[in-house]
Amino acid sequence: MKAKFRRTWNASAQPRKQRKYLANAPLHIKRKFLNVQLSKELRKKYGKRNIGIRKNDTVKIMVGKFKKQSGKVLSVNTKFGKITIEGIQKKKMDGSKVAVPIRASNLMITILELNDKKRIAKLGGKKTEDKIENKKEDIKKTDKTEIKEKNIKNVLKEENKK
Repeated sequence: MKAKFRRTWNASAQPRKQRKYLANAPLHIKRKFLNVQLSKELRKKYGKRNIGIRKNDTVKIMVGKFKKQSGKVLSVNTKFGKITIEGIQKKKMDGSKVAVPIRASNLMITILELNDKKRIAKLGGKKTEDKIENKKEDIKKTDKTEIKEKNIKNVLKEENKK
């Protein structure tokens, strides 16, 4: 196995190759691994399942020692794929406290930081809500047309029987 990162790499069932891919990936690809799932409310609001995490987002820890605790994101370390959260610390032997880095896959975003226009545009905002409403309207229209078609077919059958 070569140490260099390959863009043409498809996939492998071998964990060692998966770890190698993650470790050797360039930063612009590692950034994509830092997507975090959204809470049910945010999912419903924006029509997205996950989004890249940023500083000042409020997250809830889903797995591990600090499970069910929440706090603001203090820093995002793209190189190592770790996130530090306000209030999530462990005590060292000398008595000082140090922040515990947590993987993005173990988090859920509960409150988004929406100061960036690009991030708002990426979420879609009103566009996604409009899309959801349009889909609901389309479903209602198709249901009505199906009912009309069934009624017409029933009327034609009754006329043929007479």
